[in-house]
Amino acid sequence: MSRIGKQPVDVPAGVKVQLAGSVVKVEGPKGKLELAAHPNMRLEFDDKARKLKVIRPDDNRENRALHGLTRSLVNNMIVGVTQGFSKRLKVEGIGFGARMDKKAVVLTVGYANSIKLEPPDGVTVAVDPKDPTSITVSGADKQKVGQFAAEVRAARKPEPYKGKGVRYENEVVRRKEGKSFTSGG
Repeated sequence: MSRIGKQPVDVPAGVKVQLAGSVVKVEGPKGKLELAAHPNMRLEFDDKARKLKVIRPDDNRENRALHGLTRSLVNNMIVGVTQGFSKRLKVEGIGFGARMDKKAVVLTVGYANSIKLEPPDGVTVAVDPKDPTSITVSGADKQKVGQFAAEVRAARKPEPYKGKGVRYENEVVRRKEGKSFTSGG
């Protein structure tokens, strides 16, 4: 039995859960999210205990895998509408920085032109005006937040020699030693 899948998901007060077949709709203070679960998975919501349970039909390999996945996705939805998710990025390099243009983030990362990235619906981007090298991507949907943060990072990945580029806040970039010149020989 899946260790993750068999654990019920606690639904805090102030969060509305609607089940319609294999579609789960979760609404909370930070927004609304919807998930179309795999048709093999059955979802049950106990209103008195405020717990949502994922049930699988049998022990097939595919169903065992989907069991834990579905439970994790539903749990992430509930965490997202109550607390939200955020990713912080750092821009490293001389003359490199970020600024906001309405809702979009504009990156100046050493190319001839600036790169303008528009966040998807439900995702907000913030750049600290005092520190133009810090970017915060936040929202209720964990997948959208992570995807947009990855797109911002992909604009200029950190290079291994000087470490210039866009990186996650706690990301460790392995540095390489440059060319070494020897005399004589």
